[in-house]
Amino acid sequence: MNKFFRYKSLQSLRSILTAGGVIVLLFSASYVLAADPDTMAKALAHLDDEWSKAAVAKDVDRVASFYAENAIAYPPNEPMAIGRTAAKKVWASYFADPTFSISWKTLHSGVSTSGDLGFTAGTYEDSFKGPDGKLVKEKGKYVCTWRKEKDGTWKAIHDIWNLDSK
Repeated sequence: MNKFFRYKSLQSLRSILTAGGVIVLLFSASYVLAADPDTMAKALAHLDDEWSKAAVAKDVDRVASFYAENAIAYPPNEPMAIGRTAAKKVWASYFADPTFSISWKTLHSGVSTSGDLGFTAGTYEDSFKGPDGKLVKEKGKYVCTWRKEKDGTWKAIHDIWNLDSK
């Protein structure tokens, strides 16, 4: 009978430890989620900076890779580009001009408390030779909405930029 009580005590101990472990895990997860939006916002800003570097290098495939498959890009003075392939065509048309250059700087970023949506916003500068052969320099601003994908990567889902006319 002594073995029976030891066995039952061992089972009870395992149950208590398992339940305690689950409780600790839940509290840890809620703490991480509470602290995580700031960390994720910084990660999004870094990702946006990497995207700018790809654009500076005129790497159209890498630039397009930042978009979700169903993303919508809103380029200035052009129709919406619906889908990653359409967004890639917009960027390819820019990069086809050897005088074109662009870069942007993330000034603001944030992530929802649920951790699945975020945004980046900032300013950009581009330049190219105009029809008259003179260098055109433009400044503007942008806002990009990001979604965290099932695999944990962030992809741009809405990307809009426009010129400062003054």
